[in-house]
Amino acid sequence: MSSRAAVLGHPINHSKSPALHLAAYAHLGMEIGYTAIDVTEGLLPAFMQQIDQQSGWRGLSVTMPLKLAMLNEVDEVRGVAQTLGVVNTVSFEEQAGSIKTVGWNTDVMGIVNAVRHAGVGTSPSAVVLGGGGTAASAVAALRELAVDTVTILARDPARTDDVRAAAQSVGMALDIRDLAGAAPLVAGADVVISTLPPRAADGLASQVAALKTPTPGVLLDVAYDPWPSLIASVWQAGGGAVVPGLEMLLYQAVEQVRLFTGRGADVNGAVIDVMCDAVGLPRRAL
Repeated sequence: MSSRAAVLGHPINHSKSPALHLAAYAHLGMEIGYTAIDVTEGLLPAFMQQIDQQSGWRGLSVTMPLKLAMLNEVDEVRGVAQTLGVVNTVSFEEQAGSIKTVGWNTDVMGIVNAVRHAGVGTSPSAVVLGGGGTAASAVAALRELAVDTVTILARDPARTDDVRAAAQSVGMALDIRDLAGAAPLVAGADVVISTLPPRAADGLASQVAALKTPTPGVLLDVAYDPWPSLIASVWQAGGGAVVPGLEMLLYQAVEQVRLFTGRGADVNGAVIDVMCDAVGLPRRAL
């Protein structure tokens, strides 16, 4: 029986997750197919009911706009996904002759490892752009880096319930502000994590450029298509270090491969290197 996995989201045709996963499974000698499937939030319940009747599923990678909705579609939620209420990964486990779906969050470790790889130390001054599910994961990741207070810059500060709940669950203090006019605050931060959709930070990027001041910190822009984003280009021009969203995608995918294969110890530096090769990232090892 063939095994399969997929990434779900809308839109999804830009996703590099298939390249990452297929490279890993090939290196491990496992025949696991992995495709991108366009699923809207409204269609998610029907899709999950459909695959419940199918065999051979190993896992699902979950991207926007499904990370919050998936919470209600799995049989069990574990780890930080339970704390945050944000699911970006679903594994399939056999239990008493039936299959149980389990929700996880690998975004947090993806962000932690991507930021650490850029050389960010502990307790940096931190700003997160956005207030949705990925921003909630960013807050939890920053807590892992010993950040006590984070500034949230949202296009609509009133719609930040998810990130507020995440901060409360991990003991993080928040300073929530409007994204408009926040360029000076952004430019001076030690670490900035943008969880905004592609091009949504272009206006802020133009404002940062107009300041004509250095940007000495580290920027992680989780949007990786198109790349470089305008804010990444402006940040680099100001002297700051830029972490592509592909870095986060890589590290969260590493954790997914461990879950989907059940071979955590085998997902080592050699596997990570072939995953890097598949998407044009420099080789490295965790």
